[in-house]
Amino acid sequence: MTRQPPDTPTSLALQFSHIGFYVRDLPRMASFYKEALRFTQTDAGDLGAVQLVFLSRDPAEHHQIVLATGRPETLAFNPINQISFRVPDIGTLRRFHDRLVAHGAQDVQPVTHGNAISIYCRDPEGNRLELFVDTPWYCDQPLREPIDFADSDEAILARAEAIAKRLPKFMSRAEWQAEIARRMAEDQRG
Repeated sequence: MTRQPPDTPTSLALQFSHIGFYVRDLPRMASFYKEALRFTQTDAGDLGAVQLVFLSRDPAEHHQIVLATGRPETLAFNPINQISFRVPDIGTLRRFHDRLVAHGAQDVQPVTHGNAISIYCRDPEGNRLELFVDTPWYCDQPLREPIDFADSDEAILARAEAIAKRLPKFMSRAEWQAEIARRMAEDQRG
């Protein structure tokens, strides 16, 4: 359990969760993280023209690293895809949404991934940030569909679940975590 300093209001609790970055050679980079650092590949797929590999060493985390194709040969490009932070509930996510808008965040996009409700935005230098709350289920990734914070928490959660249930690997988060824990244990042997 993450400990909050005594003067930190729970409503503003924020945890670092995962990072995504662009790569030039996706198979080589995925192999490095899986072999050298013993990450487990939890998902892979295409989101439009971008190919993604999701990696984790923690069965409670669908991914800690996302590798995405698209890094150009020149260094005049920010290789960081996103920096993500977990919040405890949709109410906290709403409060951060309001704070981000009030402080001039650009490109603010509330979405669901089925297994999470997220806000994406850009900081003043254009780095993409994600703040999210987990849902109680798992579904295939990548998935990204818009949501509307004008809807109630219940409506947002119901929409996320309906979207997630359309996919063939839909299951409870607990079932998914047990399966990933088994796979990670296998990856750590030998």
